Amino acid sequence: MHSTMKYFSLFLLAFLAALPAGAQTDTNAVAAPAMTDMPHPPADASTNTRAMSLEDCIQEALQHNLDVQIQRYNPQIALYTLRSAYAGYDPSLNISGQHAYSVSPGGYNPYSTNPIPARVADANSFGSSIGGTLPWGLEYTLSGTISEQYGSSGLPFDNSQGNIGVTLRQPLLKNFWIDSTRLTIRVNKNHLKFTEQGLRAQVIASVTAVENAYYELIFAQENVKVQQDALELAQTQLDQDNQRVQIGTLAILDVQQDEAQVAQSKASLISAFSTLGTDQRVLKNLLTDEYSKWFGQDIQPVETLTAPEQTFNLQGSWRKGMTERPDLLQARLNVEQQGIQLKYARNQLFPELDLTGTYGFNGASREFSGTFSQFNEGNAPFYSYGAQITVPLSNIGARNQYKASKAALQQVLLQLKQLEQLVMVEIDNAVGVAESDYQSVQASRQARIYAEAALDAEQKKYAVGKSTTFTVLQLQNKLTAARSQEIRDLANYNQALASLAQQEGSTLERDRIDIQTQ
Repeated sequence: MHSTMKYFSLFLLAFLAALPAGAQTDTNAVAAPAMTDMPHPPADASTNTRAMSLEDCIQEALQHNLDVQIQRYNPQIALYTLRSAYAGYDPSLNISGQHAYSVSPGGYNPYSTNPIPARVADANSFGSSIGGTLPWGLEYTLSGTISEQYGSSGLPFDNSQGNIGVTLRQPLLKNFWIDSTRLTIRVNKNHLKFTEQGLRAQVIASVTAVENAYYELIFAQENVKVQQDALELAQTQLDQDNQRVQIGTLAILDVQQDEAQVAQSKASLISAFSTLGTDQRVLKNLLTDEYSKWFGQDIQPVETLTAPEQTFNLQGSWRKGMTERPDLLQARLNVEQQGIQLKYARNQLFPELDLTGTYGFNGASREFSGTFSQFNEGNAPFYSYGAQITVPLSNIGARNQYKASKAALQQVLLQLKQLEQLVMVEIDNAVGVAESDYQSVQASRQARIYAEAALDAEQKKYAVGKSTTFTVLQLQNKLTAARSQEIRDLANYNQALASLAQQEGSTLERDRIDIQTQ
């Protein structure tokens, strides 16, 4: 008799399960939460779907990411600063003109009855010069002056005179190998390269951030699906147990466990939707400089999370890092710049020994035209040459500046060595994380497969009364956790590959990105 009742109950359960939901009208049954109560995305979620690949996102970021746009100005500023440093070689032109007038009063002449007449003089003078410094330190000045005087002192007189010539000064010791202008130019050239590497570093950082955000968004979307499946699974279990309560094969307390599972699944789904919204906003912020235009966009990644097998070569990664890491290249530029400063400081230790010389022509006549004619004829030359030496008696400033520059060079060399070691450690860590994450992907995939099989087997046992609600719900939770962990590990592995490329400095090469800085 007991066996007959058991088979009858199972038959009735199967029959009720096959009925439409509206046909089950037993007022004693526990009300199941309606599927219309399933959580949905937040009310302010985007409505315009925009399918984007990872490459699409990277291209948007390269054009509109604010960090990249800000950093792009640094090479431009450095280039203009470098060009301005060449102003030290700009010649200067000077032109002057002057008119002078004077009256000298007359006086008494003791040897004549006629008084000394008053003297009136007018003078016009003009001058011009052009001078500057050449790249090897030669200072030059091309100059010319001419003046004309005319007036009267009883008898009228006119007089014009002038000269044209060149003056040269060439340093032979101090400021010969490098002077302040050449120092500024070389330092600014170095700084231009430094800012270019800074732009590379920012682009690499922004591209890596986009990749991480893109993979995180895929994870968030897949996790929403996992939580939706978990809620549907819990809801199905609750519906079936309500039917069992109706036919008397299950206690009402067991249904309460199902209700708790449904409530927990809803909470998890709400949290997953919240994370999805946050990840959408994070990615949008990286892609645009006008967030308001992207607020209504629902970014849908067209790519899926996969685990491409990759052969990791630590030595090869180290070689890339040593040659491509922007911060390491900047550190080497710092060493180069300090070497330039040391060279300048050493040259300042020498005394000033300068060669000097002048050469030109004089001219004199009653009028301007006659003076210019003499300049043209060149029959009244003048010249001089010599040397000048200036020796500071103590030279305290230059000597101590040189010592400070030597110490600074040793310091930046140690900083470079420290950074090289840090780069090797960071790459080693990145390789280790990538290898570990790949193994985690394989393990979590197997765990998910086993969890699916375990739940399926337990559900079959539960259907024939050989298991409990508690056990089934436990296995449902384990399956949900295994599914979520699998996609989490997939996202982690792809992010680890992006991080490894960043640590190597090979992100731009990996994503085929070419930066134009000028």
